Amino acid sequence: MQDEWLDIVDETDRVVGQQWRAEAYQRGLPNFRVINAFVINTQGQLWIPRRTAYKRIFPNGLDFSVAGHVEHGEGYDEAFGRELQEELNWKITAVSYRQLCYLSPYKNDVPAFMTVYEIQSDATPAYNSNDFSEAFWLTPAALLKQLMKEIHPAKPTLAKLVQQFYLSNER
Repeated sequence: MQDEWLDIVDETDRVVGQQWRAEAYQRGLPNFRVINAFVINTQGQLWIPRRTAYKRIFPNGLDFSVAGHVEHGEGYDEAFGRELQEELNWKITAVSYRQLCYLSPYKNDVPAFMTVYEIQSDATPAYNSNDFSEAFWLTPAALLKQLMKEIHPAKPTLAKLVQQFYLSNER
């Protein structure tokens, strides 16, 4: 697997250097950037994929609809567009989306600096089989129940953000 060259940031999210992704994870520090996104349909269901077995972190776990690292020289929106194309084969110019929030690991108990997006679509993505092995349309409540039953761990922020943005506003 190819490693990613990431911008390393300080506590205010300003770039202070670069590092390979593997090194950043080995250090265990939250000083890098990521994007996450939910695809939600008009029925209020989230499109939730399962990661492939050979992913470095959370293999076989449920995941955000789109997720990835902000690579060196990119901004959050650029990384979102790149990951959307790589993982779901969708062009950013062809989807309806909005930014849900920006989170800091120093203020919001998340593992990295993070921008979260929401894509409104009733279309089921033709996902990249190198990233995901299967996917489901689930209501937020059903997703949280499924996460409690899963034998494969999911990203901890998945349940947290589903609760924050969707559970109290179940559609």
